[in-house]
Amino acid sequence: MSQATMNLSRTRHRLAPWARIAGLTLCALLTLGPVVWTVSTSLRTPAESFDLPPKIIPTSPTVESYRGVFEQIDVWLLALNSTLVTALIAGGQMITAGLAGYAFARLEFRFKKPLFGLVLATMMVPLQVTIVPVFLVLKSMGLTDTLLGLVIPAFPTAFGTFLMRQYFLGMPKDLGEAAMLDGCGPWRIFRSVYAPLAAPGLAIVGVLAFNYHWNEFFRPLILATSGQNYTLPLGLVSLQGNLGTGSISVVLAGVVLSMIPAVAVFVVGQRPLREGITSAGVNR
Repeated sequence: MSQATMNLSRTRHRLAPWARIAGLTLCALLTLGPVVWTVSTSLRTPAESFDLPPKIIPTSPTVESYRGVFEQIDVWLLALNSTLVTALIAGGQMITAGLAGYAFARLEFRFKKPLFGLVLATMMVPLQVTIVPVFLVLKSMGLTDTLLGLVIPAFPTAFGTFLMRQYFLGMPKDLGEAAMLDGCGPWRIFRSVYAPLAAPGLAIVGVLAFNYHWNEFFRPLILATSGQNYTLPLGLVSLQGNLGTGSISVVLAGVVLSMIPAVAVFVVGQRPLREGITSAGVNR
């Protein structure tokens, strides 16, 4: 190998980390740019929102837009509804995904593979296709326009079932066989052996479910008709009237308020989320 080739190889080796850092920095800026702009605009006065050229840092920061949000909509009621709905859905999906994933991974029963394929096939069916049958079923049960009607249909999760099945498949079978020799049944094996080991995977399901359903708009729009059962995304729609008066900062202040719980859950669940993904990759 010539000296020039060796020098070129050393140069590439030195530049590789900086190139990765530059690429990640660019991706971070593209991702966080709209968030920073939203927060910045929510702190501006309505007149300053349309300044040209736009300024990232407000000249005179103010929280009047946030006061306007609380004056125009019942933020506390909407947040309470969203918290109840998303927390129950996240908990329910953790339970159903854990049980179904364990059954498809460890138990033997007839038509297991076709049934699992059917579960995966539901991921390709848009929500708009099933919303009318779901509405009719809830109407027959008297659960339309209730928070419970928003929660129960969201318990089954095809993605969570697939994720937990793969997670359980990566665990050693020896643990279950040893527990079976000690006289444990399938339920005891799941509850005492595999479920504690699957906690990081269940955390992934819970965090993803919370973040998705906290921002869900279409399903609550169809199933909830009265204002007392609205979730936060539905309540924020009423702030659109401010766009006609030029108060875009009020709209974006509502958006910032709606982001806080989802960001908090992600920050709290970031460690188990990272550990779950890492351990799942190691097991495979």
